[in-house]
Amino acid sequence: MNITPVVFVAFEEFDNLGVGYITSVLSESGYESSVIDFRLGKKKILKSLTEIKPIIVGFSVIFEYHIYEFAELIKYLRKGGIKCHFTAGGQFASLNYEDLFKIIPSFDSVVRFEGEFTFLELVTCINNGTDWKNISGIAFKIKDKIIVNPLRKVITDLDELPYPMRSPLKKYAFDKKFSTILAGRGCVNNCIFCYLRGYYQQSSGPIKRIRKPEEVAQEMSQLHMEMGSSVFLFQDDDFPVKPAKNQEWVKRFCKKLAQRNLDDKILWKINCRPDEVELNSFSLMKIHGLFLVFLGIEDGTDEGLTRLNKHMTVEKCLEGISILKKLEIGFDYGFMLFQPSSTFRSVNDNLDFLRKLCGDGSTPVTFLKMMPFSGTGIEKELRNQGRLKGIPGFLDYDFPDKALNDYYNFIADCLMTWLRDNKGLLNISKWARNYISVFSFYFGKNEEIKELSENFIKIISESNLYLINTLKELSALFESGRYSTEKPDALNNFRIEISQKEEYYKRLVNNCIIELMGNFESQRILQRP
Repeated sequence: MNITPVVFVAFEEFDNLGVGYITSVLSESGYESSVIDFRLGKKKILKSLTEIKPIIVGFSVIFEYHIYEFAELIKYLRKGGIKCHFTAGGQFASLNYEDLFKIIPSFDSVVRFEGEFTFLELVTCINNGTDWKNISGIAFKIKDKIIVNPLRKVITDLDELPYPMRSPLKKYAFDKKFSTILAGRGCVNNCIFCYLRGYYQQSSGPIKRIRKPEEVAQEMSQLHMEMGSSVFLFQDDDFPVKPAKNQEWVKRFCKKLAQRNLDDKILWKINCRPDEVELNSFSLMKIHGLFLVFLGIEDGTDEGLTRLNKHMTVEKCLEGISILKKLEIGFDYGFMLFQPSSTFRSVNDNLDFLRKLCGDGSTPVTFLKMMPFSGTGIEKELRNQGRLKGIPGFLDYDFPDKALNDYYNFIADCLMTWLRDNKGLLNISKWARNYISVFSFYFGKNEEIKELSENFIKIISESNLYLINTLKELSALFESGRYSTEKPDALNNFRIEISQKEEYYKRLVNNCIIELMGNFESQRILQRP
């Protein structure tokens, strides 16, 4: 047994499946590996590395806006005496290795794209003292020159990989634990704001690969039996609802869940496009535990969807959402209210769409500004237009209309807590919805819970409509130009009212959670022997 220590520094708020798969491959080859949560801070990370004395540290650079935090950490570790091989992996590292080496010159290498076998070979070479610079799939620096080796072929059969190694599972709601899981890798779509197509196109092999449904069900069964997982969050960018080569995937998957007696014991969440939602398949999935869907909507106009290269219409989008509402399957969604081509008219048209989508309280209102992430079509477009500003990791742009810029900046500041904070209204509303779903599935939906659920939906509807109406009102104020000529306290009054309304709605939502927790405690008392 090789006891050579390998360490990963990664985010561990949820299971980091990328690191989990690599550590399982390393384990099969006899290497010991451990994961240190990036959020622990540089002092604790240095202390751990000093004690472990690894031969290599892999940094999971998934989110580009954390690059400079990684840079500070790595500089601190090197000063603290950690001299072993430092490598990086993840989407940003794979696509932007040149920027990464400039920002963090202390990196010895970058593992590009799928890292399971590239990283294993790198560890083996370093452990044996042999030359690692010819390994396929890595980039590295010799003095000021960056060397990029040929890419390694992608893993075509994902089921050949061992199940990812995991830390002890955390609770999702009440006493139910959750785990993340993959049914496949890749995405066949080519949206202008997403780097995934570019990420997978550069590596050889199919853009999308799907696991056997029987293997996915088997992994879920093992996680349920051995680790107590009751809630499964699929991390696929596009769950195989309609895989091109196997139209029966969902049926086979649900059949295997039933054969393993899991359909009444587990809940699961998927990501997909709204135009992929179909009554029969989603009815089947609902029966077998589907409770939540994340939808990539992004825009509420046909013109906007065409511009984003979504290959979808508003009509098909609303049809899919209508089916989810009919089946009482919860949904969240991605929506880019602000885009490089946005005007006050497009913003107002999209606010009208959000009213149709969320006015009934079926889900909390949310939206973002489209960001030009590295390697995306929109990043290249803005760069060619000379509109890109900022530095790697923090690229941004301005709207051509100054009033629209001012409008965006004002509402982004006003809604920072509402939409972005963990304790903000959006986040606690989602969790209240999830808590209600989990409680109803495992403990039943009696009259008291039905009344609570209906009250919660009314609260979300009221808060959604308030927010949309306020955004429309502010839009008119900024578009007219009156925001710059009215009394200084006019905008401040909006700011104060939005903050007060958020606190009001948060109290109502928290009351629902408190009432639900009271029901849960009553259930536990009744179930005691």
